[in-house]
Amino acid sequence: MEGPFKYIREGNGKVSRVIRMGTRKSQLARIQTDSVASRLKELYPDVHLEIVAMSTIGDKILDTALSKIGEKSLFTKELENALERNEVDIVVHSLKDLPTSLPTGFTIGAILQRENPHDAVVLHPKNAGLTLDNLPEKSVIGTSSLRRAAQLKKRFPQLEFENIRGNLNTRLKKLDEKDDYAAIILAAAGLKRMGWENRISQILGPEDCMYAVGQGALAVEVRAQDRDILEMVSVLHHPDTVLRCISERAFLKQLEGGCSVPVAVHTEVKGSMLYLTGAVYSLDGADCLKDTMQTCVEIDNKVSESAQECVPVHVAVTANNISSSALDAAEKLGMDLANVLLNKGAKDILTTARKLNDAR
Repeated sequence: MEGPFKYIREGNGKVSRVIRMGTRKSQLARIQTDSVASRLKELYPDVHLEIVAMSTIGDKILDTALSKIGEKSLFTKELENALERNEVDIVVHSLKDLPTSLPTGFTIGAILQRENPHDAVVLHPKNAGLTLDNLPEKSVIGTSSLRRAAQLKKRFPQLEFENIRGNLNTRLKKLDEKDDYAAIILAAAGLKRMGWENRISQILGPEDCMYAVGQGALAVEVRAQDRDILEMVSVLHHPDTVLRCISERAFLKQLEGGCSVPVAVHTEVKGSMLYLTGAVYSLDGADCLKDTMQTCVEIDNKVSESAQECVPVHVAVTANNISSSALDAAEKLGMDLANVLLNKGAKDILTTARKLNDAR
């Protein structure tokens, strides 16, 4: 029982392996990590799980728009440092917080079934019953996302959009206790996981606002060389979600996008077909390039040999219990769609957006 792993002796004398799960300290992050822990506990009742919570840069810098901080791993760096130092064995993230390339030695070992990936409108109590269409002209909408603001400015030119930061609790408090915002835009998945579905006034469909890459999905990050842990968490993979998110991440990576540029997606699996719609926007939403492509992803759950020395990785995701041809097709779809938009001038739109955002 040597090595970096921790064991404890139970009261009955049985020795159990301890798996330490790293998470951010926010209430939502804890809820998400607890949900993954309970799934693992069901599957592996003999494993002892320990949760280690920590603050990240993104949790500490609350007075600056995320897109202005310019750090790719805002919500992940401290957690990855703990993973590297063997202080934790796995880390649970919102997939949309994870960059498309991870530091050497780390991989995404599981992507769980996606919650509703769309954005939601949460109204100030005085505006109950209204929608973005019928709020008074010049109403101020709070959002911390360039992607949301760009799409909604184009769709609702009569409204004004201002930055709002903080975790879910903080943003709802700013909305309810002050008169600064008529409504705020949040991910529906987070509100649902927090048990605050009753605050959702409107779900924004793709015609109003497409979502962020990976939005609504949880990811489990592990050390790539920990084959036993990789195998253990891989049963959490949800094949449809994995394929959708790999295509989305490949699209973003090929565009060289990040949270400092407005990039949005929409994906669907219908039968054996994977559909990806992707778009890039100028900051004001006036310029937009958007297209849809599809590919065949026959899903078979044949497990590839886990003894295989070199397991293929797709945009930092290891999923050797999902058909490698389906994974390849999903990744290629994302890259191909990005190339279509790049050929139409996406690079210029994104470069201008990045420069304007930096100059703010």
